[in-house]
Amino acid sequence: MSDAQLNERAWSFVESQLACNEWLKESCSIAAGGGRILDCGITGGYAAGLFLARLTLCDLAEVSIGPGEDPELPFDQVFVKTSQPVAACMASQYAGWQLSVGDFFAMGSGPMRAAYGGEELFKDIGHVEKAARIVGALETRQQPTEEVFGFISSKTGVEPSNITLAFAPSASDAGGVQVVARSVETALHKLHELGFDLARILAGKGGAPIPPTADDDLAAIGRTNDAVLYGARVELEVTGDDESIAELGAKTPSCASGDHGALFSEIFERYDRDFYRIDPGLFSPAEVTFRNADTGNEFTFGSIEPELVRRSFLG
Repeated sequence: MSDAQLNERAWSFVESQLACNEWLKESCSIAAGGGRILDCGITGGYAAGLFLARLTLCDLAEVSIGPGEDPELPFDQVFVKTSQPVAACMASQYAGWQLSVGDFFAMGSGPMRAAYGGEELFKDIGHVEKAARIVGALETRQQPTEEVFGFISSKTGVEPSNITLAFAPSASDAGGVQVVARSVETALHKLHELGFDLARILAGKGGAPIPPTADDDLAAIGRTNDAVLYGARVELEVTGDDESIAELGAKTPSCASGDHGALFSEIFERYDRDFYRIDPGLFSPAEVTFRNADTGNEFTFGSIEPELVRRSFLG
């Protein structure tokens, strides 16, 4: 991939959206000291969520909202389809950068991560790039400050005036949609943790139900996690031998974790609200299908859990 391709794609995408979306123009402001802020939690609804999802994927994926395909899950779903899954999902969309600056904290995603390149993940997937201008997304209720822009600048070598940060809280239409749009990303991340060669993944698509927007961020985190853990279906086109697909594929869906079967809010309380005590193997889609382009064989592991999704969303 050429230098700055991910960030340049995302920057061009943002510019094109600012030119045609009134709600995005209204949400745009400039931080003290430079840096562009896009507050996607104020207005925009699902449209803002689609914008955030496409931004975090560097516009390397088709993202849409439509009716669910299962009558047992009567909720709209976010669908994602990409032919560049590693670049779109792992080098950009994955929320792998924990930003802690004074009292400010957010999980950072988007191609600015590739400009930083400080995560261990990039040693395996590559895609680190030197960028002249960068774009990031933050899952937070706090507006990024001059200090936040300065911190990101120090880590990426990009001037604050050339940094765009979009943000939305978990408990918002936009925040919910952009998290649920990570169905394919969670499958790739789980496979990477299992030692599967991500270069074998040619394409991916997935869908997950959109939960009702919660009253607070903690409840929203529970619902969005449940949407993926118990309601997401992902299909991956892969290459190589069937044996490794059969072996690792069975370990891929969320049901392979011992924490599977309870609502995320219950699991969170079980571990005294310590996110890092939860089995990391839980964070994956409910159902994953592998289609081997070399052999023509297909394997499906896991299944959706409509009752748990409904209890999470409506209970």
